[in-house]
Amino acid sequence: MGKVGKRFVASYATSAAIEAYEGRMPRPANPGCVETLDAYLERLASDAAVPGGGSAAALVASFGAALTAMVARIARRNPRNAASAEALDAIVEAADSLRAEIAEARLRDEEAFAAVVAAQALPKDTEAANAARRQALDDALARAAEEPLRATALSLQVLELLEKVLEFPIQSLSSDVGSAAEFAGAALASAAYNVRINHRFMRDPDVVALQERALQEREAAVRESLARVRRQIGARDSG
Repeated sequence: MGKVGKRFVASYATSAAIEAYEGRMPRPANPGCVETLDAYLERLASDAAVPGGGSAAALVASFGAALTAMVARIARRNPRNAASAEALDAIVEAADSLRAEIAEARLRDEEAFAAVVAAQALPKDTEAANAARRQALDDALARAAEEPLRATALSLQVLELLEKVLEFPIQSLSSDVGSAAEFAGAALASAAYNVRINHRFMRDPDVVALQERALQEREAAVRESLARVRRQIGARDSG
């Protein structure tokens, strides 16, 4: 990692991040407690490194999944879709499940970057300590790239579900479908930035190449899917 990268990461070496890396991040007393959106945004706007762009990207993807479920549920109530109730129910179930997966992905992304911050804060005053720190940092960077990469696959799945939704008459909901598609596309683009920033500092070229290849494949698939969704919505709205 270069001097700029070191300064960037070291400047965020907060005690909370180190606690997260060591498995000591405080948990809610009530396991059923869910952080509100406002509370999350306050954390995001703070001067702490976590959450960051990868976490926010996952949240945007979850908006796409939620809208997909909403559209399918409303379409399910349409008498014109009575014969397709089972198919729409399957889309609802898949979208809800996907949203839960994305929520987990967001937390994993936060934990992964907290590990990078904590590894950067490890001592390096002896040769042995410096070697241990370097190994911890290598491991943390690899995971910090892997987590947003995994999130790109979830964003792509949101778009795949949306294309299934478009097989049904949803004229009045086309704006919601379009919004969901754009959220999914934006989430993948944002996650891609967070994959590649870690590639800059990773020392295993084979892992970087493998991740980059998967990322490019998903970026291409999302571009194609978004184009199809936009065309279909445009045709419906002008028809």
